[in-house]
Order: sequence, then C-alpha cells, then structure tokens
Amino acid sequence: MKEIVKTDLAKRYARPPLAGVRLLAIDEISIGHGHRYFTVVLDWESGRVLFVGKGKGADALLPFWRRLKRARVRIQAVAIDMSAAYESAVETHVPDAKIVFDRFHIVKLLNDKLSDLRRQLYRQATDDLQKQVLKGTRWLLLKHPDNLDLQRNERARLEEALKLNESLATAYYLKEDLRELWNQGGKAQARQFLRSWYLLAMASGIRLIQQFARTLLAHATGILAWYDHPISTGPLEGTNNKIKTIQRQHYGLRDQEFFRLKIYGLHRTKYALVG
Repeated sequence: MKEIVKTDLAKRYARPPLAGVRLLAIDEISIGHGHRYFTVVLDWESGRVLFVGKGKGADALLPFWRRLKRARVRIQAVAIDMSAAYESAVETHVPDAKIVFDRFHIVKLLNDKLSDLRRQLYRQATDDLQKQVLKGTRWLLLKHPDNLDLQRNERARLEEALKLNESLATAYYLKEDLRELWNQGGKAQARQFLRSWYLLAMASGIRLIQQFARTLLAHATGILAWYDHPISTGPLEGTNNKIKTIQRQHYGLRDQEFFRLKIYGLHRTKYALVG
C-alpha cells in the first residue's frame, strides 16, 4: 500500500512546477533525533512547498537552484533568517532578488539576548530576593505585553523584576521598541527609526544588546527590504508544524524519500494536529 501511495505522490509532486513563482521563503526544520534536518523552500504566495533538501545550509539548496535556473523563473524576493550561508546562496544563484531578513527571527534573536542577560544577572545577584524574582521571569520577559495574564499577576511580577534590575529594564524596553520597526510609515522612516534604535542600544552600555545592535545595523539593507516586499518565513512555521504532524503519524518511518514526497503534498492535504 505504501508503494502505491508513494508512486502516486511521486507522479504529482516530485517536481513541483516553478512557473509564475516570484517570492520565496527558505528555512530549515529539525526532523527527529540525531540533528537531522530538511531545508524547505516555499512559494510564499501560494503556500506550495517547492523543494525539500536533505540537510541544512547552502549545499542542501543546490538542486533547487539548478531547477530554478532551467525554469528561467525571475525571483523578486527571498525571505530568510540572517544566516550567512543562505544570504550567500541567494546572492549567488538569484542575484537580482531582494533578500528580506525575517522579522520573527530578528525578534527571536533579541529575545535570546534578553534571556542571556537575565541568566547573567541571576549569576551575579547577591540578594536572595533578587535571585528569586529573576528566576521566575524568563517567559514574562519574552511575552508580548498584551499577552500577560493579569489573573496570574504576570504584569506585576514583570514590573517587579524590571524595577530591581535597571539593565534588564533597559534591554526589555529596547526589545519592545524594536517591534515598531515594521510599523513605520515607509522605508525612509524605518531607516531613521533603526538608526535611532541603534544609538539607544549602543548608549545602554549593555554588551549583549550592543552586539545585537551591531548585527542589526550590518544587516539593515535586508531588514528594511521588508518595506519593498513585506514577506517573512512565517508561513513556513505552519508548514513545519504540519511536517511534525506527519512525523508523529508515521513514527519510525525510515523511508526518507516517502517522507519528503508527503511534505510536497502538504498544501493539498489537511492534517488534524495531534498532541
């Protein structure tokens, strides 16, 4: 039965058509244990999976670039994280395409810096109360303020932690301010906002935030490209969740090619998410 399904999937999805594709999103997904990865390329407009490469990084994409070249498709923009490998691959194989650095990865990277700062402050704290407050605020620092649960007293707990730690408060409010980068009136305003945010971050004196600010400024062109092409790798998150659902439904499946073919057919298949 599996071979019948596999043959059918191969006929329909082994080589997804590329005609008309303009916008791409690229990201990687971890599959199971052992640090195994797939690199997934999505047609951003239709949601179709165009390519599933084995492994991660630039080499995993080589077969896709060859297909794209043969198809003579003009790609306008590609959404990626700030991976140097992906950036270099896009510049090499679709040099006319705009690179758009994914806004969600950028915010996540700053969240990671905030978490590192909290851990650093916890280790340095000498007061037991301060340690206790810091220990319970990890997820509160990362939550959007609108999502804080008032019934669980989350806003008050967060405010208490920020009052006790000036550097943590500074980093937290810089993190929240950065979200406004993608809500400006246009690219010129966004460039000015980014420059102002950078100067505030550098003036904070917080080494972790300064490192992040330098990274942000170095990638400004790709970040601000969002105002030319407002795309992200966000749709791939939904695809990745469906892939993980297939994984759970086919636990122990050793046929990786069959697995890849099922991923290609995701946009026409509805999967009930299982716990």
